[in-house]
Amino acid sequence: MHKKWLPFCLKHRDTLLLGIALMLLLGAALRPSIPIKRNIHTYLLIADITQSMNVVDMSLDHAPASRLDYTKRMMHDIIAQLPCQTRISIGLFAGDAVAALYTPLHVCKHFSAIQQTIDHLDWRMAWTGNSQLRQSVPMAAKLLRQMPEATKAVIFTDGDEAPLLHAFNTRNLKDFQGSDDFYFVGVGTDQGAGIPKLTENNQMIGYWSNESFAVQPNIAQVTASKSSGRDDSVAVSDYDRYISRRASAYLKKLSEEIGAQYLDGDDPHHVLQHIQKHSSPRYEIVAYPIDWILATLSAVCIVSAYINQDSKRQLTHTLRKRFTKLRQTRLFKARHDVAHDNHF
Repeated sequence: MHKKWLPFCLKHRDTLLLGIALMLLLGAALRPSIPIKRNIHTYLLIADITQSMNVVDMSLDHAPASRLDYTKRMMHDIIAQLPCQTRISIGLFAGDAVAALYTPLHVCKHFSAIQQTIDHLDWRMAWTGNSQLRQSVPMAAKLLRQMPEATKAVIFTDGDEAPLLHAFNTRNLKDFQGSDDFYFVGVGTDQGAGIPKLTENNQMIGYWSNESFAVQPNIAQVTASKSSGRDDSVAVSDYDRYISRRASAYLKKLSEEIGAQYLDGDDPHHVLQHIQKHSSPRYEIVAYPIDWILATLSAVCIVSAYINQDSKRQLTHTLRKRFTKLRQTRLFKARHDVAHDNHF
């Protein structure tokens, strides 16, 4: 049977290829999919919104930028590269607490809402002027346990504690659990800069003074609601400014202490690679679209058909040209022989 069909297929090869291409396109238009097993990741991206994140020591598009603006851009870039089935929640850190704005959402279905949430992050959303990162770690772990699914926390912070840590206010994290769920992303520079002092209308009135961060051991136990150990002093000169730096060494030490991971925030792609390395305990059967595969095969068939036609035309043209040249050569030779015979 195949002996009869083979010559027919070869003779009508171009028509068959175009017919197959049409069927593949119709199949792609139906948007078919196949079920596959996929690793599902869930992240709580936590932005430090304390006042030290207003320090302008970063750069965006070759222009100076605050640490918070840099963090927002980095969060945008990371989310834009995550697989569709990833779930994302946005959180805030201030004082000694962490708050999640909503339960994790599918990154593709709610992409616009998540990005708008990041756009509206602001230091004025903070509920206290303190920045007690070490104290907040157990609170963040408790928040992760309340999530409806296994969630990893990615905390974007400069690590600048205020009030400054000393023997009286350094919490012991020896028995801390849940460290595998934490990533600390350091934002800022090692050189640092003064912390802008802003009004409630976001207008700058100066820089925080060194005196504002001076904490005496005898007031270390005072609650944050009554005193943070600061006053409202504004630096009167450059040397009087409190210089805030990215506390890389402190963040590394804190990460080692609780078994978490520390990442420099200088390269968002580097951060994305590391947070996706871990294996997730959750899997789902998801629909994998194959319409693009059918469309690609259809394009291959169409190209093959037209390449074949071009090849035929080129071959026919070449053969005709050679035949005409050979015929002219033979005709010239015959005429030459006749002329030669007549000469003698």
